[in-house]
Amino acid sequence: MDATPERAQTDYTLPPEFVLLDSMDFSDIAEQLHFNPVEGRIWLQDRRMALLPVEVLGAMRREMIDSLGLEGTRRLITRLGYTAGSRDAELAWKVRGHQSQLDIIAAGAQFHALEGFVKAEPVHIEIDNHRGYCYSEFLWNDNCEDEIQIANYGVGHEGACWMGIGYTSGFLSKIMGKRILAREVECRAMGQAKCRVIAQPVENWDDPEEDLHYLQVAPPPSRVMVGAAGVKENNTPLANAASTAAEPQSASPILVGSSVSFTAMLHKVHRVATTRATVLLSGESGVGKSAVAREVHGWSNRADKPFVEVNCAAIPEQLLESELFGVERGAFSGATESRAGRFEAANGGTLFLDEIGILSFSAQGKLLRVLQSGEFERLGSTRTIKLDVRVVAATNEDLPKAVKEGRFREDLFYRINVFPIHIPPLRERRDDLPLLIEYFTKRLSALHGRHVPGIMPRALQAVLNHKWPGNIREFENVIERGIILADDGESLDLRHLFSVDSNFAHSSLMRLTESGMLAKSDALANAAEGTQACAASSPATLEDWARGAVRQQGAHLADVEDALVNAAMSAANGNVSKAAALLGLTRAQLDYRVKRNGNGSNGRGHAMHTD
Repeated sequence: MDATPERAQTDYTLPPEFVLLDSMDFSDIAEQLHFNPVEGRIWLQDRRMALLPVEVLGAMRREMIDSLGLEGTRRLITRLGYTAGSRDAELAWKVRGHQSQLDIIAAGAQFHALEGFVKAEPVHIEIDNHRGYCYSEFLWNDNCEDEIQIANYGVGHEGACWMGIGYTSGFLSKIMGKRILAREVECRAMGQAKCRVIAQPVENWDDPEEDLHYLQVAPPPSRVMVGAAGVKENNTPLANAASTAAEPQSASPILVGSSVSFTAMLHKVHRVATTRATVLLSGESGVGKSAVAREVHGWSNRADKPFVEVNCAAIPEQLLESELFGVERGAFSGATESRAGRFEAANGGTLFLDEIGILSFSAQGKLLRVLQSGEFERLGSTRTIKLDVRVVAATNEDLPKAVKEGRFREDLFYRINVFPIHIPPLRERRDDLPLLIEYFTKRLSALHGRHVPGIMPRALQAVLNHKWPGNIREFENVIERGIILADDGESLDLRHLFSVDSNFAHSSLMRLTESGMLAKSDALANAAEGTQACAASSPATLEDWARGAVRQQGAHLADVEDALVNAAMSAANGNVSKAAALLGLTRAQLDYRVKRNGNGSNGRGHAMHTD
């Protein structure tokens, strides 16, 4: 093994602030980590995490070695590390894509430290993008893999940082766009004081095959996006996945998700879609029953036939039968001509009956006959019409309870309840929220001609924590209104989301403080507390006030501007001209800021008025 490979002629000298990672600003990395102990969830931006004791990882490693052998375990753990590093590289691009390549590489070491594996100390880094060359040398301090190996097997003759080696290889390979191989040349598990790791392109190693067989890496698990056009698998970063989802090959809504509850529901949809069975969709209002019904139709052998949707609750009861089954001329006053109903329009295809629970008993009887025999008569006619229609029904009502109360026919309930599918509410699909954010942001930005690149971490916290009583419908509306409020090129932030739903402010999320302690993470409350604390301390200068606001960790520039605008409007009792004079602005300039922030009443109950 060549422990000291030949280096490139052009040396990249590390800037002083890169020598020690703990001297760099870690806040943009740390704020990606969200805790919600009430819901039992930890997030690293858009990925759900789990907090496990190192002893558990050690026990798992020991069991794997006993079952798979040393070589098999090393290969598996190294591959897992590679996948983790590759995924963290995607996150590093999101967080620091606008910064230098050194900053992005530093993010990998910081994510690895944030996740509790190791503290990395860079020794030497060379980057030559024109040649695709990268040479990195790190010292690892207190790697948890060393602790596990030494505790279980004592000091040995081989390195033990298998996951760390895979992580480094995967991270740097994704950042450089080519295969980078990391190798541990010193290890605490071999008796050295620290672990020393060298990473460079595969072709620069004399004997890369020695390590490459541990890195026969399968692609990262794909996110699955299913629509009427079929299944699409995408191994690209989440943003690209959303781009793919935002450009469906059909006009049908696309189902987006990867959570357990969503996947289980989708499995039922695809199992029943190719049959002739009647499907009953249940779930709260706004969960997407119409989209699921279209999914059933799209996967069936009727996909090229009509899909007709009827919202039974939107049609007056006296007209519902004629809408569904058609009407003959003269059947009732005003029926001046014969007209086909929705069943005839859907012949050969699928009829989706939403809110079926409100059908009258007369309509329920006719529907029962259609489902049993495929025959019916138009209103006012004795001629029997036979057709082939697959019925998908939906309701947010408890139909068994309606049967007991005599509001719904028992025989019809059992006829439509052939294959029931419950659509989970959005609060049970929290793992799908990041993917839904990407999808709706992309689609709605294009719809409204806006460029909204994404969502700020603290706004993501609020979204992850919200209960979403209105489900997908509420979620889409909030994102859409946030996009409308955001400036072109601006990511969604708290003020865009809070301006449309004050309930977002009630958060059970927690964040890391500078001292490493968990603290309540209510961004709006933090901003308000920061403003009050600064006022209470009576700073001697404006610069002192700014320092105090920054120490509160809620001093985002947009929030500071909003706070100043609100304070001025309050002091001026809602008079825009007087408030503008207090801030040294023209009336038009302040009026623009008030309207831009969505504060028609300045957001604090102070009605806006002119002179």
